[in-house]
Amino acid sequence: MTATTLDAGVRREYEAIGVIGFAHGTSHFFHLLLPPLFPWLMKDFSLSFTEAGALMTMFFVVSGVGQALAGFVVDRIGARRVLLAGMALFALAGLSLGVASGYAFLMLAAALAGLGNSVFHPADFTVLNRRVSPPRLGHAFSVHGLSGNLGWALAPMSLTTIAAAFHWRTAALATAGVAACAFLVVFLWRGATEDLPVHAARSAAEPAPSAFALFGSGAVWMCFAFFFLVTAAFGALQNYAPAVLNHVYGLSLAAAAAGLAAFLLGGAGGILVGGFLANRGEGHDRLIALALLAAAAVALALALGTVPSWSVSLLMGAMGFCAGVAGPSRDLLVRRAATSRFGQGSFGRVYGFVYSGLDIGLAVAPLIFGPLMDAGRFALVLGGVAVFQGLAVLTALGVGRGVKRVPGEESALEG
Repeated sequence: MTATTLDAGVRREYEAIGVIGFAHGTSHFFHLLLPPLFPWLMKDFSLSFTEAGALMTMFFVVSGVGQALAGFVVDRIGARRVLLAGMALFALAGLSLGVASGYAFLMLAAALAGLGNSVFHPADFTVLNRRVSPPRLGHAFSVHGLSGNLGWALAPMSLTTIAAAFHWRTAALATAGVAACAFLVVFLWRGATEDLPVHAARSAAEPAPSAFALFGSGAVWMCFAFFFLVTAAFGALQNYAPAVLNHVYGLSLAAAAAGLAAFLLGGAGGILVGGFLANRGEGHDRLIALALLAAAAVALALALGTVPSWSVSLLMGAMGFCAGVAGPSRDLLVRRAATSRFGQGSFGRVYGFVYSGLDIGLAVAPLIFGPLMDAGRFALVLGGVAVFQGLAVLTALGVGRGVKRVPGEESALEG
């Protein structure tokens, strides 16, 4: 292979990483289609907090169920078509919200956004795993995670700014424009988003199991449990960290919110570092275990309420960093769970099923930790975060033991 051919191949890989990263950032942007607009929606539609929260329950339930099913569609018709459908659903969600005349329209917008969101993990990871060579997969997964964090950061800033300057309906309609732009990016960069045919991606030695064989795999269920646990812990912090830190440490609401921001920023930095660590070779389960044990130790220290208040934001940032470091290795571990038993033709359904645990974790977190908040047991929320992260360590180690090594993959990762 000539140097020119090699350079062109690497360039195509980076194009795939960039386009898929942009798509993933769009999906996280639409995670927050509704919450930044709640103050306006609650006023105009006379919504209670329960009714507003139910909109997000609708989003995550539809996304979770849809994600498990979308993986089968990705394996059947290809990731690119499914990605385009997801972008179209996002545009419809923004339009539905922009013209909403009642609560039913708001529910419709939440359902459409959840259905659009459901396609991204199975489609994204199918493209990345088929188009990016093993030496760059860790970096690809790192960019994927970072782009999602960027989408989360941009949504509340942009939507509240537009709503305050013009109208919340203008902000909603603007999101449809965001989705349309993302649709065009995926459509125009066909070479970067069209996953390789299954017959080309699978070697002759790889198995061809039935479509539903993954439900009999203990490793796949362990991956599902892992995502549920780490995301339930994240959901507790995302929803309640400012109030918890305010009550446990007496911080002002602004200082407590800064603690949550430190956690999120630390997570972004951890993802970046985790991409380099994941590319160093095997042992992804052990790296995940060490990172999450460190995060759980920080959460436990915060739960005890004995650390000085000035250190809270630093510790929150450290906890986020440790959790972020585990991200790229986590995605590579799921890859091993898929390829070790089911072959590359199963990427969509394996990633779709295990990542549905993410949506379920976010949907269930308020049900688990909300009663603790109502009972005034604020420190127990942080203790629960530590427990969930500790249990996630056990599932990660279980996946590492349960999957067999993919011949040649570890050496490729090291190179």
